[in-house]
Amino acid sequence: MSPTFFFFFLSFFLSIFFFQLFDFITYTHADLTINFYNTTCPEAEQVVQNITWKRVGDGPALAAKLLRLHYHDCFVRGCEGSLLLDLDTNNNINTPEKESPINFFLSGFEIIDEIKNKLEDVCPEIVSCADILALVARDAVSHQFGRPLWEVFTGRRDGRKSSALEASRDLPSPFSNFKTLEQLFGVNGLSVHDLVVLSGAHTIGEAPCSAFQLRLENPIDPTLNASYAEILKGICRQGDANVSLDPAATTTSKNQFDAHYFTALKLKMGLMESDAALLTDDRGRRVIDELLDKDKFLEEFGKSMQRMGDIRVLTGTRGEIRRNCRKVNQAG
Repeated sequence: MSPTFFFFFLSFFLSIFFFQLFDFITYTHADLTINFYNTTCPEAEQVVQNITWKRVGDGPALAAKLLRLHYHDCFVRGCEGSLLLDLDTNNNINTPEKESPINFFLSGFEIIDEIKNKLEDVCPEIVSCADILALVARDAVSHQFGRPLWEVFTGRRDGRKSSALEASRDLPSPFSNFKTLEQLFGVNGLSVHDLVVLSGAHTIGEAPCSAFQLRLENPIDPTLNASYAEILKGICRQGDANVSLDPAATTTSKNQFDAHYFTALKLKMGLMESDAALLTDDRGRRVIDELLDKDKFLEEFGKSMQRMGDIRVLTGTRGEIRRNCRKVNQAG
C-alpha cells in the first residue's frame, strides 16, 4: 500500500469515526436518547402532549405547576419519579417527598395520573413516570408557542423510594442565599449559568406571601424595590395570598413564558430572597444580562432543562416502570 493511499484511507476512516462519535454525543444524554419509545410505544409523546396541551389550554396557570413537578423531582434522588409516590407503609415509604413542607404547595399530580392511565391503556408497562414528568414539563411550557421548545431525552426508569427528609434537605428554599443555591445546583452537576437560567421559570407561576413575608417586615429588605415592597404589603395584609412571581406580568400576560423575570430582577423586583440572591454574585449578574433577550433565554432554558433532566437518572435494569405513578410495583 502506497504512503499516499494509506494516509487517504486513515483520513477517511477517522472522519467517519469522529462523525459517528459526534452524532452519538449530540443525540444522547446520560444513557437517555431522543425518541426512546419510537418502537415500543410510538404514540407516547403525542399522548403526553395532547393531554398536557388540553389541560393547560383550559387552565393556563397549570403550566407553572407542571413545570415545577419535574424540578422538584429531579433535585431529590434524581429524575426518577420519587416525588409522585404516596404514603405506602408496606413498601417503607412512610413520609414521601410530597409531604415535605417545601412541597406542600405543589399541585398537578392528577394530570400525571391521567396521562399515565392513558399510556397504560395504549402500551402497558412501557413509559416511566419519570419520563412523563420530563415530557409534561416541556409540553406545559411549549403550549403557548404551539411547538416543542426543546427535545426531551427519554429512557428514564422509576425509583422505589421517597423521603420527605431528603426533599427538605436537597431542594433550595425561597430563603436561600447565592452560596446555598450554587451548592445545591452544583451537587447535581448544574452550573451557575444553569442556576440563573432555570430560575427564569419564575416568569410564570405564583408564590404565597409566606414565601417572602419576612422581606416586608420593618425594616424592609434593602435588596427589594421599596415601591414594589409597599404593593406586596398591601396584598399580603389580606392573608397568605398568592402573588405572581413575575411582577411585570399583567392579568393577560402572567402565564406567558418570556424574559420579563430578568428585567424585574434588574429593578430589584425579584419576589423571593432566592430571586434577589442572583444579583449578589458577578457571575449571576452577567448571565441575567445575557437573558434579557427573550430568544436567548428560550434557547438557554431548553438546554438547561435537558441538563437538569439528566440528574442521577435510572436506566437499563435499574429501577422499574411503575404501573401506577403513586405506588411502587408489587413484587411478583
